[in-house]
Amino acid sequence: MFNLIIKAMNTKKLFSKNTLVSFLLILSAFLGGTLLAKSNQSSNKPNTDNQESTAKPTTSTTSRSAFDIDFTEAAQRSVNAVVHVKTKASLRNPNDQLFEFFFGQPQRNSKNTPIISSGSGVIISNNGYIVTNHHVINNADEIEVTLNDNKTYKAEVVGKDPNTDIALIKIDAKDLTTLPFGDSDKLKIGEWVLAIGNPFNLTSTVTAGIVSAKARNINILSTDMRIESFIQTDAAVNPGNSGGALVNTKGELVGINTAIASQTGSYSGYSFAVPVSIVSKVVADLKEFGEVQRAVLGVSISDITDMLAKEKDIEVMEGAYVHMVTEQGAAKAAGIKDGDIITHIDDIKIKSVAELQEQIGRHNPGDKVKIVVVRDKKELTFNVKLKNKKGSTTILKPTTISDLGGSFEEISDKLKNELKITSGIQILNISKDGKLYKSGIKDDFIILKINNQRVSAVADIQNIIKKTETSLSTDNALFLSGIYPDGKTAYYAINLQE
Repeated sequence: MFNLIIKAMNTKKLFSKNTLVSFLLILSAFLGGTLLAKSNQSSNKPNTDNQESTAKPTTSTTSRSAFDIDFTEAAQRSVNAVVHVKTKASLRNPNDQLFEFFFGQPQRNSKNTPIISSGSGVIISNNGYIVTNHHVINNADEIEVTLNDNKTYKAEVVGKDPNTDIALIKIDAKDLTTLPFGDSDKLKIGEWVLAIGNPFNLTSTVTAGIVSAKARNINILSTDMRIESFIQTDAAVNPGNSGGALVNTKGELVGINTAIASQTGSYSGYSFAVPVSIVSKVVADLKEFGEVQRAVLGVSISDITDMLAKEKDIEVMEGAYVHMVTEQGAAKAAGIKDGDIITHIDDIKIKSVAELQEQIGRHNPGDKVKIVVVRDKKELTFNVKLKNKKGSTTILKPTTISDLGGSFEEISDKLKNELKITSGIQILNISKDGKLYKSGIKDDFIILKINNQRVSAVADIQNIIKKTETSLSTDNALFLSGIYPDGKTAYYAINLQE
């Protein structure tokens, strides 16, 4: 079994000098022999729109070798739009966590150990918007972006989506080189692509390969509403390439490199990219709403296997088998039933669960789609109005701290000393129509933790709210623990869905 590697990693001391030299010599000899053998073979396949070339055919026929394709123009167009993303995160000393567990307070003068990691990103607007992977910048305290000309900027997170492993960050810059979006739907198996990124902190690295599969589900994302429909290629991608560009031979962005299949942590044959059809939807939502507007069909589905086909007497071997429809879901409201096989969405053929997720993932709550199913060996068509994760058809707006219904301020040093606490946020002016009042919280309550995370600044509360909502947990609640000025401790729960 492959070990699927998605995290951006440090690259110190990965190879000894002698090992690396020997490896490169072996690899060079193998590739040299392969290229020599193939250089004398002509391809019978005509050129396509996605395969530009400045090379002239060596024969009088219209066929040409795949190695006649010129990658230089696509590489030159792309390399200046791919950036190096470095992050720094703090990690509390493990001994401090044990001390806090038993005694309720962290040790004073504890030192945080910084975690430094790196990845890649793609500039998608000339005023500084950059798309990268969620796992590259998740939990980062600081984000630094270095352009191909070595200019360095601090970056802020605009939004992130763990369900697709896509994030959007922003730097304060102008007139940047951008990478235009291509059409990942038009990619063909066997088509040439380039992977551009910063593997092992080697900046501006370009590798080439072909598309070896599409709509690949490799089960690396752990969220409840994950969308995995990766482009699989054999372009060499290594730790540090995460968040970098997958481009076609026109120099258009067709995917964001996200994962490799490896037994060692380094490239060993296959890499995976989020298609730009998903990326563009996620980025647009993050810019406009701060979170992704996820459309939900409301079904439990699986791919059709030979075993399932025999068990259910299924003749159709392509599609998504519906095991269950949720009670308040869009599918049930439209008439779709348990046992149906979804074969088309808006005239697009669905062969697998990954393809269904990709198609639904392009839509917003409230959008209408036409779904074709096979039921009792007959085709039926349904018009479905998609819903959001809360069961309505409206666009969801992120909850802000002001939506809680009160004002917040850091407590004074005097109060800290009186209550023998190191930090906390006090709630004042609770309104009777707000979430705080409905949860039973009274004025002057001091929040010490939310969802077991210590709060020391008002900004911490908003960050926890955002993290809770983007986690897509069925709870979607804030669990507050704290103390009143008279020393009485209290615990409250706030339902963000109400």
